[in-house]
Amino acid sequence: MYDKNFWNDRYANVEYVYGKEPNEFLRSRLPNLKKGRILFPCEGEGRNAVFAASLGWDVFAFDQSESGRQKALQLAKEKNVTFHYEISDALNYPYAPDQMDMVALIYSHFHKSIRTTVHRNCVRTLKPGGILLLEAFSPEQLKYTSGGPKDPDMLYQLKDLRMDFAEMNVELEEALETELNESPFHKGTASIVRLVLRKN
Repeated sequence: MYDKNFWNDRYANVEYVYGKEPNEFLRSRLPNLKKGRILFPCEGEGRNAVFAASLGWDVFAFDQSESGRQKALQLAKEKNVTFHYEISDALNYPYAPDQMDMVALIYSHFHKSIRTTVHRNCVRTLKPGGILLLEAFSPEQLKYTSGGPKDPDMLYQLKDLRMDFAEMNVELEEALETELNESPFHKGTASIVRLVLRKN
């Protein structure tokens, strides 16, 4: 598992290590959805939160990295948007019930010892009818060098995610190989899973 020091070190440079542009899956889906309150767990340097804010969403984000938050707020200033960004880890964030219209988990990898708890907290904070969008690396990613955790216990299989989100309605579910070109840390052939789910 990666602690806050790992992420503070990774985000310490001036460059945005995952780039300033949003994740492509998020970019393709978000403009077509009704705007509301959206939560980005483990948001790092803010590329996805800033994109959502630029579309008019009321954006909430958190990460355990202070240097990530600092760069996210700088990017928001650069793009002339604002959003709420707290310092917290995924287990201790206050997931208030029925508050969010959407939760976006973009490469937010949690160890299997906490994964289900965090995912169910994300469901809890969604309003009825709210959407959860997820993109993450699968165990097959271990054969590639395009990013992601090297611990198989932090990689996601659809069968495990189905259990975590069992009470939600599936609108999209896929496991695929794709070409990432989001930054030097997410570049090349990758094995990923994607979900779009709706809360009853």
